[in-house]
Order: sequence, then structure tokens, then C-alpha cells
Amino acid sequence: MDNIGTDNAKGFSVQVMQAGKVCVSPSLPFGGDDASLLRGSGIFTPKAKRLWLPVCSFLVTTPKGRIIVDTGWDRSMSPHGVIDRKAQIRSLDSWLLYKVNQGVVAAGMTVPEQLGRQGLSPEDIDYVVVTHLDCDHTNGLRGLAAAKHIMVAAQEMQYATAFPNNLVRFRKKWWEGLDIDLYTWNDTNGPAHHSYDLFGDGSVQFINIPGHTDGQIAVKVTNSDGKFVLLFGDGGYSSKSWEEMITSGISTDKSAQKHSLQWIRDQSLNPDCIKSMACHDPDNKPQVIAF
Repeated sequence: MDNIGTDNAKGFSVQVMQAGKVCVSPSLPFGGDDASLLRGSGIFTPKAKRLWLPVCSFLVTTPKGRIIVDTGWDRSMSPHGVIDRKAQIRSLDSWLLYKVNQGVVAAGMTVPEQLGRQGLSPEDIDYVVVTHLDCDHTNGLRGLAAAKHIMVAAQEMQYATAFPNNLVRFRKKWWEGLDIDLYTWNDTNGPAHHSYDLFGDGSVQFINIPGHTDGQIAVKVTNSDGKFVLLFGDGGYSSKSWEEMITSGISTDKSAQKHSLQWIRDQSLNPDCIKSMACHDPDNKPQVIAF
């Protein structure tokens, strides 16, 4: 694992963990403004033309606590560390979502398994936050249920549980029975002027970046010198997304999605930005960024 940092790190770090892979149509991450929902879903995309992308989770360490951003795949997706069609359909509670994205997580690579190798358990995590409620971000929630807090934007939960989203794209089974803190916006940062300041000091902000879903967030982690790391979930699928302004093929509001992507671009080009990362960037490597 690479270690990247400055000599005057302020007690903040972001660890990149690859918690599985997902196989999707190229139109899902990089479909652009003209991609239809059908093309983005990849229902009819041949296997040979699909892409394998990483499914990343991030361990954020701050002076005020440990935070997991996105949860990767749960062991139930691939009990033996290989692709298992029946297991995935059971885990996701959806044949349709299996057709959209095939997932696998190798032995030892779920988030709890990786934490365990570092001497950590879910009980040691202060906050688990999902950038949005799509399956590849929430499937690992049950393995982290013992964390002190599980955070979901109330706007995102409302979106995910509304008809027809609750029948097609989301399943309440993924979080049902878990003790979830539904938070409402308490600040006005970001492209939609909706954000949540976790500690009240600007060090960890959940910033609404709508478009892919209504309540999707980016997590902005800022040290005492104003240097920051931006984790933007599926606001884009790689650095190429914001560099070339390529929107993804699945969106709830294409105009909002493009506005959010422009904000991600502006933040990424800010001289104080140490690193900005999507969940599924093929260039993401296991590393620890200390700052």
C-alpha cells in the first residue's frame, strides 16, 4: 500500500480500500449527456463489451473520529470470493440489478475484513456514511452495523423509498432494521447549497451533489491549513469525468448532474485540493493519504 503525505500532516488521513469490483456497461460511467437510461443500465450490453471497475470504500481518520465513506460489497455477494450469480441475486434482492451490474469481492477484501487486518473492528468506527443508496455503496452496511453511527441524508432516503425507485433501483432490505441517523442539511455549501457539517468546524462536510440521485453527497475532509481531500462518490466515475465533463448514463436530473460535475471540477482544480476521488475510478490504488 502506498503512503502519501506531507511532513506537517495535521492528524487527517484517507485510506483507499478496494472492496470488490463491479461489471457494467461503458455507458453507465461514461455515457455522456445523450445516454439513455436503457443504455446506461446495460441490460442489453454484451458481456464482452462491459467494463470492470473497482468498488472503493474510504477510511477517513480525523482528530475527532474515524469515518467509513461507502461500504463496498458484503461477503454475501460472493461467499467464496468468486462471482456467484445466485448469491448476488439473494444479496441484492433483485434479478434486475444483477443484470445491470455483476459484482464480486475477493476473499479478505470486504471492508470489515480489511479493517480486521489493521486491528480495527466495526465498533471502532465512529461514523459510516454512504454517498448515496445504490447497491454498490450500501451492500456492506450490515457488516458495519456495530459502528457508532450510520449516516444517510434524509433527502436521499426519501428519493430511494419513493415509487418507482423503491421497486427498480433500491431495496429497503439493504438497510432495514439498522439504526440509521437520517440527517437534514445544516449548511449551504456546494452546487445545490445543501450541506451537512458533521463536527460543526468545517473539517468534515457532506455536500449535496444531486444528479445521479437526488440526495447524493460528496465528502470533503479539510485540515487546519485548509488543505482538503474530496470523495465524490458517483458524482463522476473517474478524474476523466470532471476533466472532460462526461456525465454518467444513469441520472435523475441531467442538468443538476452536470452542475454538480462542474462543482467537482472546480474543487478538484483548487490549489488546496490534495486529491479528489470517485468511488469507481480505475486509477484508484490502495493508499493512505496523510495531510
